[in-house]
Amino acid sequence: MRIVKSSKNRIELLAPAGSLEKLKYAIEYGADAVYAGTPDISMRARVNNFSEKDLAMAAEYAHARGKKIFVTVNIYAHNYHLLVVEKHLQFLRKIKIDGVIISDPGIIELAKKYLPGVDIHLSTQANTTNWRAAKFWHAAGVKRVILAREVILEDIQEIHKRVPKLELEYFVHGAMCMSYSGRCILSKWMSNQSANEGGCTQPCRWAYRPNDQFSISNFQTNHNDKISKQNAKKYKNIIVTEMQSGTEVELEEDSHGTYFFNSKDLNLIKHLTELRKAGVMAFKIEGRTKSAYYVANTVRAYRKVIDAIEAKKSSAEIKKIQKWSEQELDKLANRGYTEGFLLGNEPEHSFAGQQTSDAFQFVGEVLEANGGELKVKSHNALRKEDKIEIVTPEKNIPAKILAIYDEGKNKVVSAHGGHEKLYYVKINKKDIQPLSLIRKINK
Repeated sequence: MRIVKSSKNRIELLAPAGSLEKLKYAIEYGADAVYAGTPDISMRARVNNFSEKDLAMAAEYAHARGKKIFVTVNIYAHNYHLLVVEKHLQFLRKIKIDGVIISDPGIIELAKKYLPGVDIHLSTQANTTNWRAAKFWHAAGVKRVILAREVILEDIQEIHKRVPKLELEYFVHGAMCMSYSGRCILSKWMSNQSANEGGCTQPCRWAYRPNDQFSISNFQTNHNDKISKQNAKKYKNIIVTEMQSGTEVELEEDSHGTYFFNSKDLNLIKHLTELRKAGVMAFKIEGRTKSAYYVANTVRAYRKVIDAIEAKKSSAEIKKIQKWSEQELDKLANRGYTEGFLLGNEPEHSFAGQQTSDAFQFVGEVLEANGGELKVKSHNALRKEDKIEIVTPEKNIPAKILAIYDEGKNKVVSAHGGHEKLYYVKINKKDIQPLSLIRKINK
């Protein structure tokens, strides 16, 4: 059990919790705080199993380990949401949460009424990008602002200088949105699921291709746009030129189509020291819909670098730890990495649909351990001849599979995911603890 005493000046590592199970992994692998919410009012209606009962258990689990839990109530509410929100806030008061994350001014007023003494954090959905907006929200009772992803380093410094008593939080890792800090209408337009009410179906990640039935003259453009084509028959490349600046964007297409809305994933593991000096006190990881393996491995990578910074290790030592963390993050499925807007550049886009990193594959969770016999929840296929590593909060442990058994302790050739059955995996290592993870090495 990882228990760390909090300090006012200590960097806070904030991790996503898309389920009670993922919350446990986030905490055990080094998060100082977690954020979670129920599907209807938390901006994550899809792939979210949290109920109010789960939130109560989550708060108890976190507090028993000296960690904080922040609950997301950050939809942009319509009138019909308000009664649900009021009841939910009253429930949150009972379970003694540490903070509530909100984007809607009306819900902030309700939080003041129903959650007295509970910290109010302003969601990144509110798009705070300047110090006057930050000052306004602080005066309105907001203790912490989760800055818009579009804020650059110099702006963070200015906001902190102008509003020094306001806590600043910044996303350091995870998916980027093609719209302004999540204020996107694509999902509502294309699937009738509003991103701003938690139902985003991520059309920005879908493949697009020109329709070969129509000639170029049938594309609808405004007076500022000009469309030309390099291949009149197949439309393999289309160039859109913005007339005022002359900027050309080439929409590349392969056999799978084009992914021209698709941003690379944010990764700021190299810039934590700069962010801390600029005034950021909480580093946030995106990914409530991601796997337990993603949460655990990402939290562990950032935890090690943060611990090195706080221990005031030398630059050489920090860089060594940082390199290890970068390598671990590369082992996760990702769309390629970008530094986002932090350094004032336009984030890179990925025109490919597939995610990188197939050298390592998450295959199972260790539920129980008895010597070298592990009770495993399988997520992907695992065979006796596979080369594996056991991922723990401290390190990676290479291991050899000696045998695999089904729930009835009958020897089997392989374990498979996609069902509720469990397996027993015998390995050549001892002292493996529950909440360890198993990954397969494919290279």
